[in-house]
Amino acid sequence: MNRRKFTIAGSASALTAISGLAFADIKTPSGFKPLFNGENLDGWHPVPRLPMKKFYQTDIFRKDYEAYKIRSQHLGKWEVNDGVISGGQSPAGSRLGSYLVTNRMYADFELLVDAKPDWPADTGIMLRSAPGRGNLGYQVLVDHRPKGSIGGFYGNGIGGYRIWPFEVDLDKDENGNIKGLKAEKASAEKTSNLSYACSPEEFLKTWKFNDWNTFRIRCVGSQLPKLTVWINDVKISELNTSKITWEGYRPEYVEKLIGPMGHIGFEVHDNDPKMDWDRWGKGAVCRWKNIFIKEL
Repeated sequence: MNRRKFTIAGSASALTAISGLAFADIKTPSGFKPLFNGENLDGWHPVPRLPMKKFYQTDIFRKDYEAYKIRSQHLGKWEVNDGVISGGQSPAGSRLGSYLVTNRMYADFELLVDAKPDWPADTGIMLRSAPGRGNLGYQVLVDHRPKGSIGGFYGNGIGGYRIWPFEVDLDKDENGNIKGLKAEKASAEKTSNLSYACSPEEFLKTWKFNDWNTFRIRCVGSQLPKLTVWINDVKISELNTSKITWEGYRPEYVEKLIGPMGHIGFEVHDNDPKMDWDRWGKGAVCRWKNIFIKEL
């Protein structure tokens, strides 16, 4: 069978329009480089999702804590099939998560990636993750679960800020059949730090439930970056991390801890007593493909 070949002109819209195609049909967007070869995990490695102490302590990991010993041996299940990276708990239902991070570190960049998470799956995209610490850094949330945020921000180990424009849940009809997602505006506490926030209606109009969605993420700033997220060419949120006001967030410390560059990564979340299977469903996976980066 002959495959049609496509050339992407470099815009996120061009990538979005053909995001359902096989990896072999996708050409690298102009100015970008592939971060994933579509065949294996060369250039990437898994790291455990470790429990941390209170923010800003020198030894952030609780190595005397039993959970550290257990989680340090779990790297999750990261596979490549048909040009798609899938990440899940290992074994399925273990309630233990992990990260997949790039071998290289990056400073200023634009990232393009297609995502298709199961429901429920609490996942996300790590930016400037600190060396050797896959869960320490800036995170763009892909919380595809009850009361989750998609396209918002979380401070992993750097103050635990929760900043996002809206929260999502399942939308069902009167018979309990799933129609897709519904969304409502987040509280003022979560939205006030954003320099741009789209409305729930704008998000719902662009998000494709149970399908592929293209994220474009811009990370720019020598120390404390400005982060901007688009989904399917719709601007979702923008955050200047140097101007965050959140209890526990100390920008001068974050600047020293992370610095001007770090790894890019994907998350598989743990389950927890509060949310349990609403956090990560039994057998759920997150999927990623068409991953490209432009260093700025």
